[in-house]
Amino acid sequence: MAMAKFLALFILALFAISMLQTTVTASHGQGGHHYNNKNKYGPGSLKSYQCPSECTRRCGRTQYHKPCMFFCQKCCTKCLCVPPGYYGNKAVCPCYNNWKTKEGGPKCP
Repeated sequence: MAMAKFLALFILALFAISMLQTTVTASHGQGGHHYNNKNKYGPGSLKSYQCPSECTRRCGRTQYHKPCMFFCQKCCTKCLCVPPGYYGNKAVCPCYNNWKTKEGGPKCP
């Protein structure tokens, strides 16, 4: 009788461990990597090599593509951040938002 209880408890423990492993794997996604999208935008969210592609996205719908790209890349290199969308949303990147020209206008597109 004691052996049957031990065996049942052992099988139950194995089942619980198996369920725990499945839950951990599912929460970390495919391959065990877990990406946090909270920091996709914001100060320091980019590496400098990501600036050209992010600025291409940011400047994708403007008729002033060249100046937009020039200033966006300059701002991205300094701030390591490009706001989401094609226009606005600068509050997400304070450095990008607060960098002004000599005249006091926004430096970053």
